[in-house]
Amino acid sequence: MKLQKEFEEKIGYCFQDSSLLMQALTHSSYANEHHLGKRADNERLEFLGDAVLEIVSSEFLFHRYPEYPEGELTRMRASMVCEPTLAFCTRDLKLGKYLRLGKGEAQTGGRERKSILSDALEAVIGAIYLDGGFANAKEFIHRFVLNDMEHKELFYDSKTILQEIVQGNYTEELSYHLLGEEGPDHDKKFIVEAKIGDKVYGKGRGRTKKSAEQEAAYETLLQLKQSDTGESPIFRGRRTGHESGRQ
Repeated sequence: MKLQKEFEEKIGYCFQDSSLLMQALTHSSYANEHHLGKRADNERLEFLGDAVLEIVSSEFLFHRYPEYPEGELTRMRASMVCEPTLAFCTRDLKLGKYLRLGKGEAQTGGRERKSILSDALEAVIGAIYLDGGFANAKEFIHRFVLNDMEHKELFYDSKTILQEIVQGNYTEELSYHLLGEEGPDHDKKFIVEAKIGDKVYGKGRGRTKKSAEQEAAYETLLQLKQSDTGESPIFRGRRTGHESGRQ
């Protein structure tokens, strides 16, 4: 209960029915391990939260980009609510800390697994919707999912964006290098660095080499963006959908 209260303070919403939040934070591995029954986990709430998230994100895009056709809005929505992006949204919340996982799932890195984090975030949305109605669920989504869209787009499309920037502005090539691995076999993490020519930029860690490369690309983009004064052509030629929309 202490962790649940801490989580409520973090999200700025206090549940009237605390059992809804407990269910939202309960993974099927925990429910199975403790013989709680099939409906004790967060899968049904995830189903509901997914629908609420879709309507709120659709409304957000509809009003924010009045000139965009249906196909472009659909593409943007898919990118905003996909598994990697939703998992990225849980970072500030440290959602993994509050999940109830089975021992095996917890020992094999479940608290950092993107599929588990994204599903739990949708379950929390579903729980808030049932507990406090659509307005409270919408407020949560705007605060934790639809905020800071520029950096989210940089993250979920980081390797592609970085490749475009390097090809358009550098004579050197972009490359990724595996620095090593850490952790036991059942919870291994890969460490990767991104280089432009011989210069090292971002480093990333991930449960797969691909996710580590994505982290390294994202950190590189942040470094390039921070060093870009506005006079440099690096980001001027490649604006994100948040800033101007893709042409």
